Amino acid sequence: MSMKIAVIDYGMGNLRSVTHALEHVAPEATIQLSSDPAVIAAADKIVFPGQGAMRDCMRELLARDLRPTVLAAAASKPFLGICVGAQLLFELSEEGGNTPALGLFPGQVRRFEAERMVAADGSRLKVPHMGWNEVWQTRPHPLWEGIADGSRFYFVHSYYMDTPDAALPVGRSDYPFPFTVAVARANIFATQFHPEKSHAAGLQLLKNFVAWDGTVQPAQ
Repeated sequence: MSMKIAVIDYGMGNLRSVTHALEHVAPEATIQLSSDPAVIAAADKIVFPGQGAMRDCMRELLARDLRPTVLAAAASKPFLGICVGAQLLFELSEEGGNTPALGLFPGQVRRFEAERMVAADGSRLKVPHMGWNEVWQTRPHPLWEGIADGSRFYFVHSYYMDTPDAALPVGRSDYPFPFTVAVARANIFATQFHPEKSHAAGLQLLKNFVAWDGTVQPAQ
């Protein structure tokens, strides 16, 4: 029986690109783009993408009654959050006037502060942070396998993940200050960047997710 990977469809996000990228790296798997709780519950692995405003994403998630389905999947299966799908795992987002999120991870999603958006040469940096940026791996994880530290990934966002839990971050970028771009705990891995748009490095990360059993070996 082939592996089933569910891409959660709640009406927000670049769902087709994620689905096609997974089909490319896992041709033997069954990739299911679905909003059906039964399909999601029956899948072996879960991908939770997102794109757009946090308030809209949370509204659509609740309107489709998918909150309990997402929480159950995140508690029990290899789970990959992407972009807003990563931000939704935290407690609160400044976007939309302090929008409550799913609360799986401690911390908030904060807007890039205008007064900090100054490069080393004094030039102003634009928000949203859009385009390619280096990602530095702050601790080992199976999803980093075969990906060189400092590899470039593709970003489109105006808000960033900020957590008080020092054990959560597994990757960071700089724009212009260091900020968290990947978090992981137990069976969950989530990225601010878009692996499905990140060429070889992104496809390798997705391939690693397909191969991942949801466990992390302790550091030796």
